[in-house]
Amino acid sequence: MLTSSNLFLLILLLLGFIAKNQAILIAVYILFGIKLFNLDDKLFPFLESKGLFLGVVVITVAVLVPIATGEIGFQELVQSVKSYYAWIALLAGMFVAYIAKDGLHLLANDPHLTAALVIGTILAVVFFQGVAVGPLIGAGIAYLVMQTVDSIIKIFS
Repeated sequence: MLTSSNLFLLILLLLGFIAKNQAILIAVYILFGIKLFNLDDKLFPFLESKGLFLGVVVITVAVLVPIATGEIGFQELVQSVKSYYAWIALLAGMFVAYIAKDGLHLLANDPHLTAALVIGTILAVVFFQGVAVGPLIGAGIAYLVMQTVDSIIKIFS
């Protein structure tokens, strides 16, 4: 049956195909598979509540693999902090991790904004070859900007 959610997923599948974006294609295939086998009542709530956390765990594991394999060790760490690029990377990592924490709050408490963030992420993935880590960081940035705008409005009110 062609519901609005299935139509939306088909459009995403088409966009993923046009953009040759495997991440979108695989995600849509998985979602269609879950729906096809009538597992959506069980898996969708789980994925909605734990999916971001699981994704962060998988990304963290992938990032830590070079440490686990010995490719990156203390010697490389000491060498890297001698470069100003490393300090920029360190500060950037700290900044996005800091603002992403508020993104979790925003995603949990404002579902209407979540839709806009997800659509923005999908558009960036499909049309600009982006990577789908955007909703969490995007929510953190959105929260930071919202708080700043609210503060400015209060000052001028």
